[in-house]
Amino acid sequence: MYGYRWIMLSAYMFIAAANQLLWITFAPITGDATRYYGVSDLQIGILSMCFMIVYIVVSIPASWIIDKYGIRIGVGIGTVFTGLFGLLRGLVAIDYNMLLLSQIGIAIGQPFILNAITKLAARWFTIEERATAAGLGTLAMYIGILAGITLTPYLTNGFGIRGMLNIYGALSVIAAITFLVLMKEGPPSAPCPPDQEERSPVFDGLKHILTTKDFKWLMLIFFIGLGVFNGVTTWIEDIVRPRGFSSIQAGITGGLMILGGILGALILPFLSDHYRKRVPFITVAIAGAILGLAGITFATSYWLLLASGMILGFFLLSAGPIGFQYGAEITFPASEGASNGMLILMGQISGIVFIFSMDSFKSSLTGSMTRPLIVLIGFMLVGIFLSTQLKESTLISKDKNQTQ
Repeated sequence: MYGYRWIMLSAYMFIAAANQLLWITFAPITGDATRYYGVSDLQIGILSMCFMIVYIVVSIPASWIIDKYGIRIGVGIGTVFTGLFGLLRGLVAIDYNMLLLSQIGIAIGQPFILNAITKLAARWFTIEERATAAGLGTLAMYIGILAGITLTPYLTNGFGIRGMLNIYGALSVIAAITFLVLMKEGPPSAPCPPDQEERSPVFDGLKHILTTKDFKWLMLIFFIGLGVFNGVTTWIEDIVRPRGFSSIQAGITGGLMILGGILGALILPFLSDHYRKRVPFITVAIAGAILGLAGITFATSYWLLLASGMILGFFLLSAGPIGFQYGAEITFPASEGASNGMLILMGQISGIVFIFSMDSFKSSLTGSMTRPLIVLIGFMLVGIFLSTQLKESTLISKDKNQTQ
């Protein structure tokens, strides 16, 4: 165990947060952006949705590169794309087509960053700390989303869209340089027993992953959970606008949702590590998220809307790091990048489907998204049933017995 593992994790967290901030930038200012660029709501939504489309194409190659060449090169590629195109975004801010091209460049870097968290956790942390490490890595993504949702409306009001994009571009360059300077491939000696160290190559691992029954159920759970998250965050302003809430109130609601996720990512993965259990926490997280989603769907008072956003984020987003670590454990010896990438891939596919569907099935008269949100609640109920079909990780159970 080396103290430098926390520096490693911090450098990763910084670039992961920056990447997610760039992804979510336009969600809380959809109305302002449509007027600025003279395009439709859906075209502004595509600025976020392109991340999901690109992820589907790039995810498996990114996981292969992370597995083949390591964390420094794999995440380094994502870091360069994030810093370079994050900076370019501000320079071409007045042109929608060039802005979209810049978004696609940042999106190419995303899977190189997101697919590496369980790899980093396994390379630097013992199994007793891995869900916590994965939780902190995921926490950084939530912090980036939180910053994007809450700060963007204020920065846009103060500096305009171009000024806001330049500020975010400078931040992405700083994050990229920090990672490239501090990142090391691995510690001098592995933090785990030899039988937990070796992993299969990505493509061999994918064959194993796709024959693991529990992982198939887990992929469906991520399909639903990440789809709901991507849909709600992308259309947060459109969801609450028909009920009379402003873009600032939408941003605060989305921000509280992510803040709740930050708290959840700190608490539930820690408890999962402490009790050496994964499945019960996944089930509880989905059940709690349904309550929050119901509030987002029907709340007409501002305080209830805020509370619902907080609850939804706390439970839905805390399930992510636990699920990532659970997936890595039940598919051992498949590489962590392969299992992590497949789970996020499911969420990107569902995100595209849910985002398009929510826009297509909203009320043509009022713009209300109540109907598609009710359908999402139904999907979440299916998610609870799927979680009851999961069996506990034998790897974490084995480690618990050895410790005892």
